[in-house]
Amino acid sequence: MTRLLLADDQALIRMGFRMVLEAEDDLEVVGEADDGRSAVSQAVALRPDVVLMDVRMPGMNGIEATERIVAEVPEAKVLILTTFDLDEYAFAGLRAGASGFLLKNAEPAELVGAIRAVAAGDAVISPRVTRRMLEMFSDHLPATGEAPSGADPRLAELTPREVEVLKAVAEGLSNAEVADRLFLSEATVKTHVGRILAKLGVRDRVQAVILAYETKLVG
Repeated sequence: MTRLLLADDQALIRMGFRMVLEAEDDLEVVGEADDGRSAVSQAVALRPDVVLMDVRMPGMNGIEATERIVAEVPEAKVLILTTFDLDEYAFAGLRAGASGFLLKNAEPAELVGAIRAVAAGDAVISPRVTRRMLEMFSDHLPATGEAPSGADPRLAELTPREVEVLKAVAEGLSNAEVADRLFLSEATVKTHVGRILAKLGVRDRVQAVILAYETKLVG
């Protein structure tokens, strides 16, 4: 059973999510919060597996709440909820440690699938959305100098094959697409991704993509 915490300042939205999620046998909503401060306190008390986090809430916003939850409840995964005109906030949420983001107009099946994926430790942003996000916000990533690709010391522990896999992931390719490009099995790609995350010291695939852009491995 995956335990969920819903954080949104609109009661009707929380009610809608609850109705969708509790219709699934493997999902349980264990709490609700109507602002960021309450989201943090409930996350600490309830220890949910996944937090669905709105961005704009009164008092403490969802970005700060995400950062605190990631620090205080590291086993909890955070999904940022956003609309098309709030993508910059979603990106800030990813930088704060969220495991991905969803648009509020996502279909119920997409929402449920994303929750299951992040609870299992997989990527939660589709390749299409990853590409869109990075195209929109790559200019806002901090510069790291003009070092050639792969020269950043944070990448020093990666093998040449792992660098190739990370480049492909950063371009928004799925594991299956990476396997096709590099003539590997999908299981081998998954193994490489796991090792990349461990060596880079990042929480998930999303954070690895951001680091790849920060280090100018891709651009």
